[in-house]
Amino acid sequence: MTQWLFPPRPIPSLPIVGDDRRLPVRRILCVGQNYAAHAREMGSDPDKQTPFFFSKPADALVTDGANPAYPSATDNLHYEAELVAAIGEGGRIVGWAVGCDLTRRDLQAEAKKAGRPWDAAKGFDQSAPCGAVTLGALPDPAGRIELSVNGQVRQSSRLDDMILNPDRIVEEAGKLWAVQAGDLIFTGTPSGVGPVGRGDTVVATIDGLETLRFEIV
Repeated sequence: MTQWLFPPRPIPSLPIVGDDRRLPVRRILCVGQNYAAHAREMGSDPDKQTPFFFSKPADALVTDGANPAYPSATDNLHYEAELVAAIGEGGRIVGWAVGCDLTRRDLQAEAKKAGRPWDAAKGFDQSAPCGAVTLGALPDPAGRIELSVNGQVRQSSRLDDMILNPDRIVEEAGKLWAVQAGDLIFTGTPSGVGPVGRGDTVVATIDGLETLRFEIV
C-alpha cells in the first residue's frame, strides 16, 4: 500500500449535465488566436499564422458555481470566452462546455516582448472557470458565443468563425501531445477581450450549452 508524505489533492473534475458522474480532468490545453478578428486585435496576421498552443494546470479550474479570486501580480486581468472540448477514451471529443480563459494581460505583454513563456500570464491559480459538460455532439456547430460583464455584451461571435474547427484543433494538438481521456481543450476566443475587476459579474454563453456565470472576488 502506498504511503504518502501528505494526502494527495483530489482529482480536478467537471460536473456533467443530467448525469451524476463527473468528468475527471487530466490537463488543459489552449489554442491561441483561433478567431481571425481576435488575432488581429492582438497584433497578428491570421493569414500568416500557424496553430499554436499554451497550457494551464488542471487545478486552475473553477467549477460548480465558485467565484475566482482576482490574482496577484497584475493590474490588467482579461476575460476570454471559449468553447471547451472534453476528451474521452481514444482521444475523441465526448462533450462540450463554456469556459473562460482568464489572463494576466500585462504579464503576457511583458513575456511576449522579452520572448519568454506565458505560464505566469495564463496558467495561474483559478485562471480557468468552466461550466458543466454536455455530452455528445456539439448542439450547434455554428452557435453564438457571447460574454457579458455586468450585463453589457463584450464578446459576440459564432463558433463557425473559428480558423480551426474543434476536430482540427484536436488533430493539431495530437502532433505535440498524446491527447488522452481527461484532457480539456480551450478552442480560442473571439474579439472583444478586455479587463475585469473585483466585483464584476461575468456571464459566458454558447448556444445549447450550460451558461457559465461567476463574479471576480
